[in-house]
Amino acid sequence: MQIAAAAGMNRWSWGTAGNASKSDKSGPHRGRLMMLLWIILSSSLCRMVDGQMKLSPETVQQWAVSFGKEMAALSTRYSGAKLLQKKYKDVEGMVKIEEVDGEELVKKFAEEMEEMLGRKMKSVKRLAEAAEDADLYHEYNETLEFEYFNSLLINSVDEDGNSVSLGGEFPLEKNEHFDKLPVNTQLSNIQVPTNVYNRDPAILNGAYMSEALNDVFIDNFQKDPTLTWQYFGSATGFFRLYPGIQWIPDENGVVTFDCRNRNWYIQAATSPKDVVIVVDVSGSMKGLRLTIAKHTINTILDTLGENDFVNIIAYSDYVRYVEPCFKGTLVQADLDNREHFKLLIEELHVKGEGKVKKAMKESFKILNEAAAQGQGSLCNQAIMLITDGAMEDFQDVFEEFNWPERRVRVFTYLIGREVTFAENVKWIACNNKGYYTHVSTLADVQENVMEYLHVLSRPMVINHDHDIIWTEAYMDTVLFNSQAQSLLLMTSVAMPVFSKKKETLSHGILLGVVGADVALKELMRLVSRYKLGVHGYGYLLTNNGYILSHPDLRPLYKEGKKLKPKPNYNSVDLAEVEWEDTEEKLRTAMVKGETGTISLDVRTSVDKGMRVMFLKNDYFYTVINETPFSLGIVLTRGYGQYIFTGNVSVEEGLHDLMAPDLTIANEWTYCETDIDPAHRKLSQLQAVVRYLTGKEPDLECDGQLLQQTLFDAVVTAPMEAYWTALMLNTSGMEEGVETAFLGTRSGLLRFQRYTGMEKRTAKSFLTSTDKENMFTLDHFPVWYRRASEYPAGQFLYYMPRQETRAGRIVIAATAVTVTVGKKTAIAGGRMTRFV
Repeated sequence: MQIAAAAGMNRWSWGTAGNASKSDKSGPHRGRLMMLLWIILSSSLCRMVDGQMKLSPETVQQWAVSFGKEMAALSTRYSGAKLLQKKYKDVEGMVKIEEVDGEELVKKFAEEMEEMLGRKMKSVKRLAEAAEDADLYHEYNETLEFEYFNSLLINSVDEDGNSVSLGGEFPLEKNEHFDKLPVNTQLSNIQVPTNVYNRDPAILNGAYMSEALNDVFIDNFQKDPTLTWQYFGSATGFFRLYPGIQWIPDENGVVTFDCRNRNWYIQAATSPKDVVIVVDVSGSMKGLRLTIAKHTINTILDTLGENDFVNIIAYSDYVRYVEPCFKGTLVQADLDNREHFKLLIEELHVKGEGKVKKAMKESFKILNEAAAQGQGSLCNQAIMLITDGAMEDFQDVFEEFNWPERRVRVFTYLIGREVTFAENVKWIACNNKGYYTHVSTLADVQENVMEYLHVLSRPMVINHDHDIIWTEAYMDTVLFNSQAQSLLLMTSVAMPVFSKKKETLSHGILLGVVGADVALKELMRLVSRYKLGVHGYGYLLTNNGYILSHPDLRPLYKEGKKLKPKPNYNSVDLAEVEWEDTEEKLRTAMVKGETGTISLDVRTSVDKGMRVMFLKNDYFYTVINETPFSLGIVLTRGYGQYIFTGNVSVEEGLHDLMAPDLTIANEWTYCETDIDPAHRKLSQLQAVVRYLTGKEPDLECDGQLLQQTLFDAVVTAPMEAYWTALMLNTSGMEEGVETAFLGTRSGLLRFQRYTGMEKRTAKSFLTSTDKENMFTLDHFPVWYRRASEYPAGQFLYYMPRQETRAGRIVIAATAVTVTVGKKTAIAGGRMTRFV
């Protein structure tokens, strides 16, 4: 536990912040002392200038000692630190201190995550089976008429007040579980991209067939109430989403979202792949043809992900790599590399005569070398040839490098309206297990590029390889309008849907992809903060080394009043955050899915990077089975090694828990409120009280955390009377003391306002927006973390980053400890706030 207090002076501000105890001895004190000190110092300085007098070091030292004593006395009095330390000393005989077993803890958390993610995978499997069965028994009807709910048109009426076609009445209600968005949990509805005709026979047949998914969506949600969005992305372009929502077009009135471009769709539809893009930059490719070629390359790049590898070659009279640094190799198609390639593509210029033969040879060499050395994706390999024609004799290249196995597929894109050399380009694709397309306009690019995904998926379809995939972390800000964007990091689990009809089995028809979203915040709730201690934390990593979740991952930046995701927010490597892992031992082990532990001396920043602490951390890590993810937890040597438990009766604890000055960490999971819809509007404190009073006995609660919270509530209860007595003693109340509060390892907070709203400098303190001084899912409060590194009873003084019109805020914080035998654990912290 830690304690803190705050005080203020309306006219005078004094104090500096430091990282060591010796430099942290300036801070809040009485207004009259400040004024006196200022007068003495000012007059002394004047004498020094005019009368050539000098201050003796002894005089300054005397002032400093007096000043320090005043500060310490003020902080001790208004924080109540000595009283609380005594209360914990009195109960040490009832306390049990244990060393935290990091290896056991990380395995337990990983098992809980595996169970949670396993439920999501089962839901997706049920959707895939239902979709395949629905298609099996559906007979395609070219003239089918069917009115489905179009998410863009629902609840819309014409001039006469009648529902528009594909609209209709679609009830929507705000739902806490879905970020307070208006949704329909009884029905799904369908989104169709603007460039796809919403009454196309393929769309109507698919919409009609996939109506069977409605019951499965609802059943999945009832079996697993923690599910969020479930969906089916069709190969024809429509997107069925549950629960149904109102889709908002962009500022231009169009919907550019196409589910087939989403990472979850592409990864599920195809296996990992190595791709070499070969683009013709000869003189005949000038003008619109080059523009179409560039757009085609960018669209191909958009279909690649972290599990794929790529390179780009441009050719005319000679062959050159778009990025010379990548010569002769394949690079991971992560966001950074894809964006880098896109910038280089914009600089392409046409010149000379097209010699495709040399370019094809170079492409085969890259792919063959990668396969021979066990590099790249070790799966599909493909060459994407983008040209306006191929005139030379190129057959011997394929005979030498690709026949008879035809291991590398070659896809060809004929650019331009003229089809003079169409036969040659088509021959290349057809004789190398690829696909030929003619791209005559920019509007043709999207649909034609997507065709290669269907070709690469055919072996999976024919073999019915229902591989489940998990995506990297992402923020899906496309789905909803800006007011509804939650900007939460999430991952998706997805699975391909195949045709089971006998007449299509040999053709390998991909019907689409089903999937579900998992908010990473909900996943990380399973990593109980109170078990990890003041500096401890948990984090998630993909098998590519990218962070899924980490307390130091800051994926957003502020633009005006809006928060926006950073360009490469989801491709941050672990080595960029845990940068003391210089030899990447931790990263390598986790990428390989190993279980183990490693110790590192680290420098960690707090208070938004303004202050640094030096810690020795123990890292424990293990793989989450059936997923490409690994979980790591961090425990800090010293106080972080131990956890204490106390025991009180429910009646006694409940009485003190309901005090008006008390709250608990609402981001922590004391009781699971997301299972039953009736509980979703409850705060964690409300849920705990209702559970303990027997009003909600079916709530799932953390017994150990509740026990510790009740214990802390009882031990800290006398603080309410102590603070109230100080506040009511107006004759002895010091001006400028603003707030006192304490926090415990169980996430319990008690606070006392010493000043009224009209005199309060920080009016927003202890609201939901004041994350710096609250227990969050990722961190203990800043004052709690900093004070824990100082001896119990010694106050730390510092000024938070934010400033107010009335002056600077000074925080005085100290730790409170419990000792049993030779083991000492932090019970909490106390803080006083001065202005």
